Amino acid sequence: MATSATLQALAEPHRKAILDVLREGESPVGQLASRLGQSQPGVSKHLRVLRDAGLVTVRADAQRRLYRVQPEPLEELDAWIATYRDLWAGRLDRLQDALDQERERA
Repeated sequence: MATSATLQALAEPHRKAILDVLREGESPVGQLASRLGQSQPGVSKHLRVLRDAGLVTVRADAQRRLYRVQPEPLEELDAWIATYRDLWAGRLDRLQDALDQERERA
């Protein structure tokens, strides 16, 4: 299940931070490391996990490798989470009804 791989990859805060930077556009490892205050080997390790989960893609640009966000796994995750949004919306509606009834009684 792609959602499971996505969740596992996003469970690490550094990987989420990398995706946040990549939302602005593609970037080489060195620039990511500099912006995040991490070592280049550490960022490379996290990028490999993100790449294996399908969350980022890489392309060669001369001697550099540029990474960018791949949105499809995030869209799949959003679709899965949407089922829980519906669950919460119903519960929040019932809570609102109960609060309205309490106010009417007061």
